[in-house]
Amino acid sequence: MDDLLKVVEVFREDMVKVMCDLIEIKAIGPDSGGEGELDKAEYLMKLLEGFEVERIDARDDRAKGGVRPNILAKIEGESDKTVWIVSHMDVVPEGDPSLWNIHPFKAVVKDGRIYGRGAEDNNQAIVSSLFAGKAILKLGKTPKLSFGLAFVSDEETGSKYGIQHLLKKNVFKDGDLIVVPDAGNDKGDEIEIAEKSILWLKFKVHGIQSHASTPKLNACRRAMRFLLELDEELHRRFNAKNDLFSPPNSTFEPTKREKNVDNVNTIPGLDVSYMDCRILPEYDLNDVLRVVDEIKAKFEEKDGMPIEVEVVQKESSPPTPENSEVVTKLKKAIKIARGIDARVVGIGGNTCAAFFRKAGFPTAVWATFVGNAHKPNEFCLIDNIVNDAKVFAVLPFVE
Repeated sequence: MDDLLKVVEVFREDMVKVMCDLIEIKAIGPDSGGEGELDKAEYLMKLLEGFEVERIDARDDRAKGGVRPNILAKIEGESDKTVWIVSHMDVVPEGDPSLWNIHPFKAVVKDGRIYGRGAEDNNQAIVSSLFAGKAILKLGKTPKLSFGLAFVSDEETGSKYGIQHLLKKNVFKDGDLIVVPDAGNDKGDEIEIAEKSILWLKFKVHGIQSHASTPKLNACRRAMRFLLELDEELHRRFNAKNDLFSPPNSTFEPTKREKNVDNVNTIPGLDVSYMDCRILPEYDLNDVLRVVDEIKAKFEEKDGMPIEVEVVQKESSPPTPENSEVVTKLKKAIKIARGIDARVVGIGGNTCAAFFRKAGFPTAVWATFVGNAHKPNEFCLIDNIVNDAKVFAVLPFVE
């Protein structure tokens, strides 16, 4: 594989140029106030000479051109199986511009870094996978597995127009290997094979609005007591530990609280708050919701006032088996290209790998990331782009 790794290095300067170009194409989805990914997709289409290319658009009248584009690019191998590297074209907005030292959408190259919104999330993956494919083409050897690139839309706001759209079109086949470079650590030695289930809950706790000097049923106090008891009971009932994850336990965190009354001397009659639950995959989310209903019913019976519970988000997916083909081949590729012995981990966050896993595709999430996605002054390391490209280039050749 040494000849292939050397070919990847030849493209280092080209990788930097393409990364800078991508940062300067503002690809923010309509849900976040942007025009979508069309300009970025059209730029990438020009770089895919030598690949078999197909574009599968999802209709979205809010976006530029009325579409959310998804690009599939492929190099045929000896096998009917394809290893797909799936990265997303959309980026999040810049947030508060005053927190940036540069213009978020004007790339800056400095000290081995490339700064700009989307540099690490997920332009690094686009560039590393693209040039892995270019290196394979330049080498001129047929890989054992077909090598596929999927550049998708809408990852940052739910993947309805991206991965979910492609899965409905059945573009991925049984036996295909899926790698999503959208999480990782700075050493490149973690392969994510499992994600905690996500359950976001909204609580509307009712009380009796009154003057603060003549309190009746304070919705704020009632909500605090309800949340504390619920928090304690959820931790007691769902207390398993799984060392694949960090932290190894399920988490149940009260988070956002909406504004209630405007003045200090009024007792609120309504308290609205939220809880973010990240639950180990061995638990059924419906069992968690049953506990919520139990505590809710207890408080309603005691106080004679309602508590409304709304499920804001509910997502779960099966873990990828540690001995699956995608994991074992990715481990070998990382060892060959980087000399690193990678280990499997689980995360509390959520990636688009969940959609693939629910659809029956064992999926590995891996990249070498500094870990500053969505932050001001986002950057990626040029070495990480190149080194990840080496792993992706080797992957379809691994026995």
